Amino acid sequence: MKNFISFYLICTSAITTIAQKNIEIIKDDKIDVLVREQSKIIPPATVPQINGYRIQLFFDTDKKMVDDARIKFISSFPKVETYLIYNAPNYLLKVGNFRTHLEAEKVKISIDKDFPTNYIVKELINLPRID
Repeated sequence: MKNFISFYLICTSAITTIAQKNIEIIKDDKIDVLVREQSKIIPPATVPQINGYRIQLFFDTDKKMVDDARIKFISSFPKVETYLIYNAPNYLLKVGNFRTHLEAEKVKISIDKDFPTNYIVKELINLPRID
């Protein structure tokens, strides 16, 4: 046991001596240029989200059909945001950023004729536009 303690003390003093030495870093100046350029890159914008509602209008495995439904919706409601979400194997078309179920219901009633299978879903939404 005495030998173990002696060995431990010798090792810790040796590690402390090594840790106190100065280290010189040799590098290319291009690294500093790269670091400066990389720091100029703007991270992607994040949008604050709240609990709310969207209307799921349409889903299909064929993206072209979902895009056609999106174009049809935008022509009728240009101010309502649309979201195309891929959830394998389907593409989902969701619309709106509604704070209340009543807001979503008002839009749902007006699109029932063109999109009879739509339904309201509760999820995180982007902050609605103030128009």
